[in-house]
Amino acid sequence: MTAVEVTAEARSGHPLDQLELQVTGMTCGSCAMRVQRTLAGVPGVSEARVNYATARASLTIEAGAVDVSELVAAVRKSGYDAAPAVSLESIEDGEARERVWLLARIAVAVPLALAITALSYADPHGRDARYLAAAFAIPVQFWCGLPFLRSAWARARSGGVNMDTLIALSTLACFGYSTYILLTTERAYEHGVPIDKFSMRLDYDMGATIIAALLVARWCEARARGRAGQAIRELTRLGTAEARLLDPTDPHAPERLVPVEELHPGDLFRLRPGDKVPVDGIVVSGASAVDESMLTGESLPVEKTVDSPLTGATLNLDGVLDARATAVGADTALAHLITAVERAQATKPRLQRLADRIATYFVPAVIALSALTALIWTITGRGLEGMLASMHLDQGIDATIAVLIVACPCALGLATPVAILAGTGRGATLGLLISSARVLEQSQRLDTIMLDKTGTLTTGTPSVIDIWAAPGELPDSILGLAAAAEYGSEHPLAQAIVEAARERGVHIRPAERFRSLAGHGVDAVVDGANVTVGRVALPDRATACATVVEEWEQRGSTVVIVRRDHRTLGAIALSDTIKPEARQAVTELTRMGVDVRLLTGDNPHAARAIADEIGIDHVYAEATPEGKLALIEQLQREGHRVGMVGDGINDAAALARADLGIAMGTGTGVAIEAADISVLSGDLRGVPRALRLARQTYSVILQNLSWALGYNLVAIPLAMTGLLSPALAAVAMGVSSVTVVVNSARLRHFDAPDHPARTRTRGHQRISLAIAALLPAALLGFLVLASPDTFSVPHSLSRTVPQPGGETLQLSVPSLRPGKVDVHLYLYRPYAALPSFRAITLRASSQHGAHANGTLYYSGPGHIIAEIPLTNGIWNLQIQGTDSDGHDVRATLTLPIN
Repeated sequence: MTAVEVTAEARSGHPLDQLELQVTGMTCGSCAMRVQRTLAGVPGVSEARVNYATARASLTIEAGAVDVSELVAAVRKSGYDAAPAVSLESIEDGEARERVWLLARIAVAVPLALAITALSYADPHGRDARYLAAAFAIPVQFWCGLPFLRSAWARARSGGVNMDTLIALSTLACFGYSTYILLTTERAYEHGVPIDKFSMRLDYDMGATIIAALLVARWCEARARGRAGQAIRELTRLGTAEARLLDPTDPHAPERLVPVEELHPGDLFRLRPGDKVPVDGIVVSGASAVDESMLTGESLPVEKTVDSPLTGATLNLDGVLDARATAVGADTALAHLITAVERAQATKPRLQRLADRIATYFVPAVIALSALTALIWTITGRGLEGMLASMHLDQGIDATIAVLIVACPCALGLATPVAILAGTGRGATLGLLISSARVLEQSQRLDTIMLDKTGTLTTGTPSVIDIWAAPGELPDSILGLAAAAEYGSEHPLAQAIVEAARERGVHIRPAERFRSLAGHGVDAVVDGANVTVGRVALPDRATACATVVEEWEQRGSTVVIVRRDHRTLGAIALSDTIKPEARQAVTELTRMGVDVRLLTGDNPHAARAIADEIGIDHVYAEATPEGKLALIEQLQREGHRVGMVGDGINDAAALARADLGIAMGTGTGVAIEAADISVLSGDLRGVPRALRLARQTYSVILQNLSWALGYNLVAIPLAMTGLLSPALAAVAMGVSSVTVVVNSARLRHFDAPDHPARTRTRGHQRISLAIAALLPAALLGFLVLASPDTFSVPHSLSRTVPQPGGETLQLSVPSLRPGKVDVHLYLYRPYAALPSFRAITLRASSQHGAHANGTLYYSGPGHIIAEIPLTNGIWNLQIQGTDSDGHDVRATLTLPIN
């Protein structure tokens, strides 16, 4: 039975079309998942894939079954926007504008947040400082915080929530609460005289600080997202824009330079030295060496003659080739490679979605808890009139705001990016570039690493490794003669021979005549003799030269024969040299429990020789780019966690598809962009070091998340019960954020001379996570036990109560501790002389039925101090009396004695 591939078209029974949309408004991986689910649910869509890195949606639709406008409408209904795909240049321009706007908002938010914080702590009760802080908070909240507000509103209109929802609610709560207090709080009094001080502190600094910190995190995320999509864009730019088209009916007609889009399968085109191959094709005439390193990663050029295949984007070196196009546009090998990289990048790792998954449940839960807090405080009030006249309503408002503020996911949002910044910053100083959190997750259980050969295990540059001289000849003389003949050639092998002669101090005589033999070598006249250097066939395989050549070729070396006047003088073997640190790197990886294998496009002899020298058992040779990708996918299906180390464009798809892609910095930009980790120095020992750094950074991220969630689990109940004021809620939230930053900063000392990096076991990781989760509870519990008043609300109390006769009664309780509690009563009338008390009584009743009467002391005109003995608990204070004009004076005040 033959295997039959069942396509989407075969399953649906309808012809299918491909369509791409550019999606805007996505701020996280969960947004891409939401858009993908929305598009997949549109009737007529067979398959939908949304790539967050490129902000593109790739759709497979039934021909004529759905219109683009329907798809755009569906995306907009889900809270985002979409349009037909635009050019890569437009995408880059849009990303650049986004980063510029974020930087502009950061430039405003950070200094204003610092100014607001300074004003709030330097003069928290001063009138001028309070109004100036409010003025600074307006642009921070409504312009700098606009991305969060807009995103939260868009999610709300579509019936969804995300982390921006909680950020918007908490910062708006800070702003609204502070503005309410600013506009309604009466001035404080001293001895009955109003002063320019206000009793209640404002919380503008909390919202401003949250917005400034998260804008910085959002900018870092935008940069990382732009780099993630760069690999596909660089691949797309590899091809040439023009081709030399030939007329097949007239071989003498001049070539025409046309846009590459005008080429069709079967068209003839010409390649001159230095031209890029425009499309896939096959050579019909000519001979030349073609540099395929940009596609295969192999440094040695490939000789092309009649019937040799050509691949688009490769480089013709030294001959003229006429070729027939076999594949153009989306059918070329480069286009297939781009598709493979794009699909590989579209996979969604678990760690990148962790914070958004938590937010999916966390945000609605916090909103529900804040509403429940307000409801409980309202229900437990002693009637509406009693609440309005007491502090109970204000306590409920404080508790509700405290829940929103303490649960703000600032630390949760910073846990991953701050650790990544610290880890990647340290990695940069070590010559290691880590691209995203996906790297850190996949590094944990990596069990297999595939190593490319050229440029990874080897230097990637051919060099002379051996010279055979015929009897009576000297090796240096043969090298000097070959260098003289090759001096005028730009072929990489020729340059390696010339460089070897220079290193040995061999004198290179000038050639009198030089001619390149396309596909065979060079022919020159040196000192009056005809000298040829190249791959000349040996007529007798039994000669000593033939034996040496065969032996070298079995070891994977490239061999050139040196002849003078048709007499063989010697042979030169050239090969890629192994990096000196390769064996040490392989040994370190093996000690880490990783199975190291060799995967290369080179011939089996060369691959096996390299593997034996550095201690690798498993070898896969002659692997094409698609073959490398297929092998990695096969190992993954078998349950392996596979890493790929490479440096060429041929490795790009494999690097992107592997669980962990590592590119050597000596390779091409595309390989580096497609990889998760780049070793800039090209030192292979950077691979095990990068793994250790990735694993430690991942552990720090998990510790940060445990720490942030631990604070919320402890602080939210405290806030709901009214034991945590909005100010202290912000402190708790700020401490969690500072802790995350400090914990991440430890990564700056990774692998320092006095802190050598070591591989930690999973047991060590679990212990560190348990400590990170329990430490917030221990610290907050210690504060509560050490000082019961640390989280009490409030330490003192001040209330202004309008009186029926037009006077105002100011009540002030300096301390709410058990014992003799002093209650200050100030009576004043605006724009008139101070009235005085004629008669006044104070009586307090506890929730348990106890009673206490106040002893009065007259402290001056309109000022009485009442001393009342009170114990722990909630006391209701009733004040009744008259003033000097006979007007009634009465008030009710709830005192929480703690």
